[in-house]
Amino acid sequence: MIRSFQVGDGPRLAAAWTAAAPADPMTYRRFRDLFLLDRNFDPAGLQVAVVDGEVAGAAYAVRRLIAAQGDDLQPASGWIPFFFVRPGFRGRGLGRELVAAAMEWLRALGRSEVFFSSYTPNYFLPGLDVARYPHALRLLTGLGFAKQYDAVAMDRSLVGYAVPAEVRERIEALEGGGYRFGTPADDELTTLISIAGADFNPDWARAIREAVVAGMPLDRIVVAREPGGAMLGWAMHGTYEGVIDRFGPFGVLPAARGTGLGKVLLHLTLERMAGSGAHGAWFLWTGEKSAAGELYLKTDFEITRRFTVLRAPLPAGADR
Repeated sequence: MIRSFQVGDGPRLAAAWTAAAPADPMTYRRFRDLFLLDRNFDPAGLQVAVVDGEVAGAAYAVRRLIAAQGDDLQPASGWIPFFFVRPGFRGRGLGRELVAAAMEWLRALGRSEVFFSSYTPNYFLPGLDVARYPHALRLLTGLGFAKQYDAVAMDRSLVGYAVPAEVRERIEALEGGGYRFGTPADDELTTLISIAGADFNPDWARAIREAVVAGMPLDRIVVAREPGGAMLGWAMHGTYEGVIDRFGPFGVLPAARGTGLGKVLLHLTLERMAGSGAHGAWFLWTGEKSAAGELYLKTDFEITRRFTVLRAPLPAGADR
């Protein structure tokens, strides 16, 4: 009933996913790009439930084959980015069997912990939407998962958007002091990627690099430069999967915070998004109480979803 991924499963898995979670549908092309073509994909980790020839559900486990940064393969950790069971096959314990099989696969590879579902680079959602999938929380809790932290997704409309007058005044004041805002030159991408990876998140550096190589226009990036020309921060959109209304990543170096640069970069990027035809701006993941989260809320973003990242231990020799 439960086996690993086989060639030909992809389209059926995407269709079964959509039937199981119609509020979070999946196309085959996106399934292929996010999971099957992921650099850490191992078909043995994708557990597929087949009942009477039909794909009834799946659970996907992954571990690092290629390090996100340096040579750190995070040998203790594994991830389960998704699992699902189609409605007609629920109530049989199939979901528990699938997730347990995914956990056992990771444990057999020497992993001592598993996360749902904060895997980078190709997560679908950053964690579990407990409000939308309460049954999934019960299942995961029953298998030993416990909450680690929460994240929120936010959206805002760009219909009729204009940079607020006070932000425009701040831009003029900063420019009067020698600061500059604009699109990076091609050679400056090396600096931007270095800042993103070293001072923020290695996955951000990867995302920027891959987006540019894939053809993302550089005018989707706004950088801030100090009077001496050094880059202090940036904001951008369209980085992930080429979706122009998806905002981020976004960061200002710690030494430059408190100057209003973050607010300026955010608004200048929203202005470019509106100018590109985006009717809204959204992103998947920030801390509600973080400095960035508070800035977004003050910029008329609204929380649209909440996610919980969970972790379970995988003790050696455990009998599941």
